[in-house]
Amino acid sequence: MALTSWKSFRFFDVSAVRLPTGDGSIPLDQGNVSAIAAGANDILVGTPGGVVHLLDKSFKLSRSWKAHDAGSVTHVKQINDTSYLLTLAEDLSHEPELRVWSLEQTEKKTGYPKCLSSITVQNGRKSFPVTGFAVTGDVAQLAVGFANGAVTIVRGDFIHDRGTKQRTVFESQEPITGLEFREAASTALYIATTSHIRSLPISGKAQGTPARTLDEHGCGVGCMTMDPQRNEIIVARDDAIYTYDGRGKPVAHAYEGSKKLVGVSKDYVLVVSPPKSNSAASAMLRTFGGAQAEDILNSSTLTILNTDFRFIAHSESISNQVNSIVSIWGDIFLLTIDGKLYRYHEKTFQQKLEVLYRLNLYRLAISLAQKSQVDAVQQNVIFRRFGDYLYQKGDYDTAMQQYLRAIENTEPSQIIRKFLDNQHLRNLIEYLEALHEEGKATSDHTTLLLNCYAKLKDVDKLEAFIKQPGELKFDLDTAIIMCRQGGYYDQAAFLARRHNEHGLVVDILIEDLKKYAEAMAYIVRLDPKDAYQNFVKYGTVLLGHCPIEATHLFIDYFTGQYRPKKDVVIEQEAPPEQESSTGFTNVARSAVQNLAALIPLPSMSMSTAQTNGTSGNVTQTQVVETTQPGEYIEYEVPKPRVAFSSFVDHPDEFVTFLEALIDSEDLQDDRKTDLYTTLFEIYLHQASNTRAEEKTEWERKARQLIESKSVPIDTSNVLLLSDLEKFRDGTVLVSERQGLRFDVFRSYTAARDTRGAIRALHKYGPEEPQLYPAALAYLTSSPQILDEAGSEVEAVLKKIDEDGLMAPLQVIQTLSTNAVATMGLVKKYLSSTVQREREEIAANNRLISSYRKDTEQKMQEIDELANKPTSFSATRCSSCGGTLDLPTVHFMCKHSFHQRCLGVADGQSVDDVECSVCSPQIQTVRQIRRAQEESAGRHELFQDALQRSGDKFGTVSDWFGRGVMGVQGVVE
Repeated sequence: MALTSWKSFRFFDVSAVRLPTGDGSIPLDQGNVSAIAAGANDILVGTPGGVVHLLDKSFKLSRSWKAHDAGSVTHVKQINDTSYLLTLAEDLSHEPELRVWSLEQTEKKTGYPKCLSSITVQNGRKSFPVTGFAVTGDVAQLAVGFANGAVTIVRGDFIHDRGTKQRTVFESQEPITGLEFREAASTALYIATTSHIRSLPISGKAQGTPARTLDEHGCGVGCMTMDPQRNEIIVARDDAIYTYDGRGKPVAHAYEGSKKLVGVSKDYVLVVSPPKSNSAASAMLRTFGGAQAEDILNSSTLTILNTDFRFIAHSESISNQVNSIVSIWGDIFLLTIDGKLYRYHEKTFQQKLEVLYRLNLYRLAISLAQKSQVDAVQQNVIFRRFGDYLYQKGDYDTAMQQYLRAIENTEPSQIIRKFLDNQHLRNLIEYLEALHEEGKATSDHTTLLLNCYAKLKDVDKLEAFIKQPGELKFDLDTAIIMCRQGGYYDQAAFLARRHNEHGLVVDILIEDLKKYAEAMAYIVRLDPKDAYQNFVKYGTVLLGHCPIEATHLFIDYFTGQYRPKKDVVIEQEAPPEQESSTGFTNVARSAVQNLAALIPLPSMSMSTAQTNGTSGNVTQTQVVETTQPGEYIEYEVPKPRVAFSSFVDHPDEFVTFLEALIDSEDLQDDRKTDLYTTLFEIYLHQASNTRAEEKTEWERKARQLIESKSVPIDTSNVLLLSDLEKFRDGTVLVSERQGLRFDVFRSYTAARDTRGAIRALHKYGPEEPQLYPAALAYLTSSPQILDEAGSEVEAVLKKIDEDGLMAPLQVIQTLSTNAVATMGLVKKYLSSTVQREREEIAANNRLISSYRKDTEQKMQEIDELANKPTSFSATRCSSCGGTLDLPTVHFMCKHSFHQRCLGVADGQSVDDVECSVCSPQIQTVRQIRRAQEESAGRHELFQDALQRSGDKFGTVSDWFGRGVMGVQGVVE
């Protein structure tokens, strides 16, 4: 036997089976066993006496019965996944007998398995031993081969014993050595003879055709079997082991040496080799070796082969000849002719791996793992160990391939640490890229990968990494940060744009690339929400570098007129010679073209230039800004104040912005105050920072703004801003509008503007009399002011005197506070005042005399009414004018009435009736008295009147007359 190209292992543990003794045991030597096979759960044993035994896992008899009355049981077979058992008994004096048994059914009398059918297999009345036996899985057909080269097919219902048919389907001059059915779409019977392998169709389209020769070499008895897993026929010959599939073309596995038996267990082919032949060397060894040499010469060999991977799983010499091999209960059992039984138990997969690891046979370990379909975790362990082995040998590229295969269940740090040095950066890149492809990369892995690209300056790989199609397989933020730190700003911008991180795109354009025009072009192509976030964030920078465009953007957005720009591609043909002088590079000078060359704009693919080879012209692709009419994305216009901070240090653009918002038709009323106030402030700020004509123009705008009655600027804001910027016109205008005339006058006096103070006095004096006392104090405050006032002082004194705005004493006190006013200045005023006082005193004296005279007259009338009788001479009724008749009612006021004219009700006393003529006057007096009594108790009214009165003494006298200071009991 030569298997020099096959590796040999010991993947099986061998142990001798201790067979039971005593009751329940049977001998298994060749004289007591004529057939042995594996059943579903038991080992099937046929004896020369026609008895069938079933041995359980402890090799004790579980069942035993007389299967045949005559002959030796040479073949026994249980149909897979059924309880049907077939036995074949031979007696050369008779034709073979076939019986079908049901292990689930029993005979009532004997308790033996029930015999379903019994058939005598015919061979043309020729007595030849059976050398081949096979049955189909449905127990519908069976084949029996004989040593004379004949094959008989038996068809029928063996289970229900409804009759069978037999026919000899093949005859040959060579004895039959093996039969096997191969069942697929069609069923074929494979026939082995000593010199040929043939295939005979049993069913299907080819049924009835002669047997087809597959091989011109046959095999010995017991050297043909069926591999149920692959549905292939296995034939063992001296030169090799052959497998036949449905096409009939054999596949050879070189294995030289004579073979006695062949079997299949799982993925293994079991080969039993007979003892050595009796050569001269063997005879000499027997002569001089004695019994020990005889054992060696009679020994057989069991070899367990894995033909898929060409290795020997186990090989062992048996000290005696082998009777049969059986595969059951997951183990292989070998029975020698002397009745000894050996168990071959396959080692666990992990134990086999350990063997392969020691021999560094990692490829074989991987193949076995995949063949055995072990879980991915265990396969990855093998890949990792194989990678470690290759890494230690210095085969870094192949090692990395193994690490990549184990990437799912490997901690990345274990691999990364091995390849961190500069010599293995490309391997490290390969591993990190795979991590990203599998979606297992963290931000640290992305950082490391981009650092590797940067160290190798491999821009192409970096581009391919960030521009790879499909779903994002790395941490976006980390990738952008690393690209920016490494100076790959274009790639960072492209990555941010691709994933709609518009804020990062603008940030890179402004902060890193300093491409302000391109940033502006990018922002105006964003939808309102994204555009707002970016131009507000970078408003100050954009206004500093693109003032016109940025201002227009602010105006459009805050007036609700913002429309994102779109881009269309226009192809223009130019002669080739123009390309060198102008060409696409000149077209790309604009910010839009520069941006298109850097990253794709929103809603636009990157520009390209293509050459028309047939016409010789160059097609130039140009980006043109366009906004389709009617395209509008609704958005909520923010408050203008949020944009104010962007215009710091840009007052001219701020003025343009504010004026545009104010002129907007859609400006909301609640925002007008803020805008007008801010615009007024910036006007004053500009006026204070400029001179000459510019200052006048700014002040004119400020004045024009607050003069309009429709401008909603708060008065306090105007006053505050005007005061801070020294804008007197604003203070005056607001004071006038709010009726603060005294404040206007005071502003002139504070500035010692005598002419302005006099103008304010003439303008506001008639409506604000208190200005005159203030004007008198100001005009006499200094000789210079008095000189500037001229005759205005006399006019002020005259007005004060005519309107009684100040008492003479107050005038004297005001003028005496300094040494500016002279007696000559007030001589005329004093003389007229004294004269007027004298006339007023005389008039008061006359009034007092008249009041006293009236009082004395009234007191006299009261006394007469109380003490003297009164005569009534009236003859007519004061009500109806008719002649008085009884009953008549006379009143002390000299009026007389008919009692009926007074309307005295029944039961009412005449004393309770008042004169109807004098009653209105009486009621008026009563109401006046009642009002005086009520007001006498409301002291707050008295205090208020006293504070507002210019004549305090007169007010006290008036309220004293009303009884406010009187005692209630005394008055009554």
